[in-house]
Amino acid sequence: MHSGLFLLFVILGIPLGLFFFSAPHSQAQTATSTLQTQIDQTNAQIKQLQDDIAKLQSQLTTTTAQKQTLQNAVAALNLNIQKLQKSITLAEAQIKQKDSQITTISITISTTTSQIGDTQSEVADSLRQLASLDNESLIAVLLSGGTLSDFFDQSAALASVRTGLENKIEELNSLTHTLKTNETTAEAQKAQLATYQQNLTEQQQGLAISKDSQTKLLTQTKNQESAYQQLLKTKQDQETAFESTLSDLQSQLAPIKSGTVPKVGNGILSWPFSASVMATCPAKSKYLNPPNNDCITQFFGNTSFSTANPQIYNNMGHDGVDIAIPIGTPVEAALGGVVLATGNTDIKAPNGQMCYSFGKWVMLQHPNGLDTLYAHLSNNTVVSKGQGVTTGQLIGYSGMTGYATGPHLHFGVYASSGVQIMDLGQWRGSTGTPCTSAGAILPVAPTNAYLNPLSYLPSI
Repeated sequence: MHSGLFLLFVILGIPLGLFFFSAPHSQAQTATSTLQTQIDQTNAQIKQLQDDIAKLQSQLTTTTAQKQTLQNAVAALNLNIQKLQKSITLAEAQIKQKDSQITTISITISTTTSQIGDTQSEVADSLRQLASLDNESLIAVLLSGGTLSDFFDQSAALASVRTGLENKIEELNSLTHTLKTNETTAEAQKAQLATYQQNLTEQQQGLAISKDSQTKLLTQTKNQESAYQQLLKTKQDQETAFESTLSDLQSQLAPIKSGTVPKVGNGILSWPFSASVMATCPAKSKYLNPPNNDCITQFFGNTSFSTANPQIYNNMGHDGVDIAIPIGTPVEAALGGVVLATGNTDIKAPNGQMCYSFGKWVMLQHPNGLDTLYAHLSNNTVVSKGQGVTTGQLIGYSGMTGYATGPHLHFGVYASSGVQIMDLGQWRGSTGTPCTSAGAILPVAPTNAYLNPLSYLPSI
């Protein structure tokens, strides 16, 4: 390669030897046009699916707000199953759309790369012409038999070649910029595709959980309303026994020092669900008491419900917030940290009684001195003890295990310095309960280590 050409390429930062094979431009245009048609069709399908999901969500919100009956519980599960099926179809359509968009960009990148190669060849030709013309002096022209007119014609040609070269270099720079922009866009589209693929996997798992929950509910109740109401009463009785035992245990624990409680702050923690899930909450606000935009059915502390049910909370108040979310909804880490422990108290004691309490749960420990609890899960096997997690990472799926009488997540926040994971049988006064006999483990802390989650979550 001519040394001047080599130097120019280096100065301009143009890759040497960048000549890729690509389909002819007309073929690329045809392929892109076909893909765009597919993208437009998929967009229409996505819009219809989103409308269908919104209608199902509205019906689900209304149904879950109605009286607790077996018929309503089954209807809510049916609506959630239909919604998840639509969500799976939506995720599949989004993946198809993203595949088409990535293919379109790939074709554009290939075409641009080919154009860069062609333009580089033209620049090289122009440089050779320029070098040849620029080396012809007036004396050399005259000695070779030329005239002044020939020399001026040659000078005009030299100026034309220079102008053409400048235009080609400008075009080359523009093509290089376009190529980099498209490559960046392609990477972003691939990242979005990975998100859609993860959503699809989570929706499929949620669907399986919802179907399984419906089957178990019908089996437990034998499709009888009286059996369903008895199941609710049993869970409420077990909750009373558990809270009483827990209160006795808490009273024996030494309070944590005030200086060990992390400072409160808006948004220190994230909501334990995706933004799209939380976006459905405002529509449910009018069904909640008090109304709120975050699906909270019970707040922290001495709420009206805990005050009205001292036999359950033993005048200690509610130690977290309850967030009403359909069974099978992905639950996310509110902050990065380490899995402190997981447990399942839905096991039978030797006397045949159920332990209940938190059901399936996960507890995370965060580097800022907070621990977070995610209870009543339908699946807590996504993560394991000692595993590192990041904010927003999937850690389980919502449910109604334990003494929960409806689908929700119990979200608790603790001062790490006061948390202990233990068998209730380790403490005096807890003998003879189902949890003790079954050997179930769960997190326990002195009362002043239980913190109000809303002091750390984003504002309502």
